Amino acid sequence: MKVTIKDLSVDMEIKNNGVELDVYSPDGSSHYGDLVVTKAGLVWCKGKTSRANGTKIKWDKFIEWAEGQ
Repeated sequence: MKVTIKDLSVDMEIKNNGVELDVYSPDGSSHYGDLVVTKAGLVWCKGKTSRANGTKIKWDKFIEWAEGQ
């Protein structure tokens, strides 16, 4: 995967707006979507889905999922 940070002008501590990452195919030709990392959790925005319509998961649920793998 190719993952890039859209905006580096963020504080070291993630605030309410979070940090948005662009996620591309390994060769960079296809934009899969955006991953928003916030202090409340993660938001996956497939394709051109807006943040408001993205799939949200809170940190505790994400950790449960990740550790269950």
